[in-house]
Amino acid sequence: MKQLSWPNRIVFFLNIVLAILTFVAYFFPFLAPKMFPLLSVFTLILPLLLILNVLFFGWWAMQFRRQVLLSGIVLLLGMTFISKFYKFGSADYDAQEGDFKVMSYNVRLFNKFEWSEKTTVPVEISDFVKEHQPDILCIQEYSGMADFDISAFPYKYVAMHGVRIATGQAIFSKYRIIGKGEIPFPDTSNSAIYADVVKGNDTIRVYNMHLQSIKISPDVHEIEEDVNGINQKKSQMMLRRMSNAFRRQQVQAEMLREHRAEWTHKLLICGDMNNSAFSYVYRTIRGDLNDTFEEAGSGFGKTYDFKYYPARIDYIFSDPSYDVKSFRNFPEIQDSDHFPVLAVLTDKKV
Repeated sequence: MKQLSWPNRIVFFLNIVLAILTFVAYFFPFLAPKMFPLLSVFTLILPLLLILNVLFFGWWAMQFRRQVLLSGIVLLLGMTFISKFYKFGSADYDAQEGDFKVMSYNVRLFNKFEWSEKTTVPVEISDFVKEHQPDILCIQEYSGMADFDISAFPYKYVAMHGVRIATGQAIFSKYRIIGKGEIPFPDTSNSAIYADVVKGNDTIRVYNMHLQSIKISPDVHEIEEDVNGINQKKSQMMLRRMSNAFRRQQVQAEMLREHRAEWTHKLLICGDMNNSAFSYVYRTIRGDLNDTFEEAGSGFGKTYDFKYYPARIDYIFSDPSYDVKSFRNFPEIQDSDHFPVLAVLTDKKV
């Protein structure tokens, strides 16, 4: 084996540094944000570290160099993380009796404050829901709009707060609701709600969550300017704001975990987590449930309109007693800063 050239020695040194950072990042989901708030911020860049390892792997593989083993081992150890970030295409499913559809959608108040120039957002969201016909629909940042048609759902639970502008979460269902409630999170307008729906012989508790926002601008150029030190004070404020948000998310996730622990029947958790699948918050909320994207998704599963980065922060977690037949995200639907997600579930065959 020939010795490395000087350029390749430099490349390998960078490869080693990246490998160490990636190994360290693998432990981030196990670190509580309250203890390590700044480290929690780095959970957002784990997908980038994985992509860079793939590039190093390809660089050494093309040269038939043994250095390919370094990134190869890193990627092999991170297979569970890779499946949370990217999924190869799943096969089409055959609709059968017993299937049911669950949709989650952060609608950004139906464009109440005219973030979008489109004036028909409530109608377009309504038409989208009608087209895909979910049996259970969870909406975050809900605001009552006359143009949003809910006539397909005979049952609902809506929890909104505010005097001048009432906003909140909503669960719409084609199945009868026999119980409902709210988990108010401290010192914030965010919350989680739940509804107990009856489907056949099953009672399913459906949680609809909206965790604390980390308030990152969807324009990546603004973040690049801050990180590059063009506005150092603003950059420090952004990191402090994100750290505080992760601390709040931990409290909210643990409240939801404690609440769901009292439920002994089937369970679904939907909503906007405002955090990645590589975080402590994700692990806390998911627990033993299935991530429907991991089970049946394809591609990056992007759910937030962030430029140049496939952010997945909206989820549908399903009870292990269900098979996930299909999962779809809809990045082509530009009626909110979030994209809707839709899962098709069915009871596992015994």
